[in-house]
Amino acid sequence: MIAAMSGLFVTATLATVGTSAAASSASTATSSASIAPSPSPSPSTSPSPSASTSVSGAASAVASLDVPGTAWTVDERTGTLRVLVGSTVRGADLARIDRTAERFGGAVTVERVDGPLRTLLSGGDGIYSSTGVRCSAGVNVQSGATYYFVTAGHCADGNATWYTGSGTTTPVGPTTGTSFPGNDYGVVRYTNTAVPHPGTVGTVDITGTATAHVGQQVCRRGATTGVRCGVVTALNATVNYGGGDIVYGLIQTNICAEPGDSGGPLYAGDKIIGILSGGSGDCVSGGTTYYQPIQEVLSAYGLTVY
Repeated sequence: MIAAMSGLFVTATLATVGTSAAASSASTATSSASIAPSPSPSPSTSPSPSASTSVSGAASAVASLDVPGTAWTVDERTGTLRVLVGSTVRGADLARIDRTAERFGGAVTVERVDGPLRTLLSGGDGIYSSTGVRCSAGVNVQSGATYYFVTAGHCADGNATWYTGSGTTTPVGPTTGTSFPGNDYGVVRYTNTAVPHPGTVGTVDITGTATAHVGQQVCRRGATTGVRCGVVTALNATVNYGGGDIVYGLIQTNICAEPGDSGGPLYAGDKIIGILSGGSGDCVSGGTTYYQPIQEVLSAYGLTVY
């Protein structure tokens, strides 16, 4: 992984942040290079058909409001729709969300989260684009004898070349594929042979991938805040970041993250689970984060971890 670059990329290798109204087919992956794109656990007591219909209708109603800074997912324990509202949502938009929740009664809960819901990129240590964007490398992957790393799509989108430092003197390679919004993943090819790319996350040797489940103990690694750990709290979440940037099918956790951590990996033991998309809060007050499941990008581009 790019993480092992003289300590710089060791920190950046695995760090991620990361809900559900549409399947991956709802988004379009774009590729600019040589690689061509090639149920969540059920609660013990299933909701009645009428309850399921109510929750589905509520999710559609919330989505139709198109309020930036919101996220929603179905709580597997209660079968209700949890709507998380960031600090930027106020006034008329907040009132519309509350009215929509009231229409569906107990099928919907509205919760305030600390800070705004946003993607997490900025300048600093990690991987750097020529436009000044800083993110975290997610996980090193390969296709045959060609090596790549996966990062967040909102990082890769519009950024053609990546470097090891803010001075942009040592190139890593070009962005070869990206899918954002809808999904949130990007792929960068290693073209500089002087840049090592071991199959590790820090000192953890990555041996494969895993599928997230609610209650799972997980960690993420990012260029800004390092290693942070917590629990998967929901699956198949949808996040509206604003400006038409809506991402579906994300993993939700109670792990904090900050700008620059975007693109870092979410992992459990020696298995990669996802790539950090965004979140709310920070690592002082705590936060909520969302992750793109790793399997989708690997399948789209015929990649494997090593």
